[in-house]
Amino acid sequence: MAEFNFTQLGLEVGGSGAIGFLIGFAAKKVAKVIAIIIGLELVLFKFLESRDIIWVDWNKLTNGIVKAGKEGREQGQDWIMTFVSTAGVGAGFVGGFFLGFKKA
Repeated sequence: MAEFNFTQLGLEVGGSGAIGFLIGFAAKKVAKVIAIIIGLELVLFKFLESRDIIWVDWNKLTNGIVKAGKEGREQGQDWIMTFVSTAGVGAGFVGGFFLGFKKA
């Protein structure tokens, strides 16, 4: 009968937790940058519209942003669930990911 190696298990869970933390931290930073870029773009659109340079259909723009956000969230959740279900040390990764996401 094979022995259970707690050291190896600790290294795998700890390593995947550290990787999850870094990815979660980076994901939140990237999300903040994207939110700032979208906000600046909307301000620019409003400014150009106030100068009668462009005309913006705000209803279509808003619906498109909401739809893209939902699709992106669903795809991201699918990717994370697939990764977690196939990774032997998914608990460490997920825990680290959420810690990193919260700390950012």
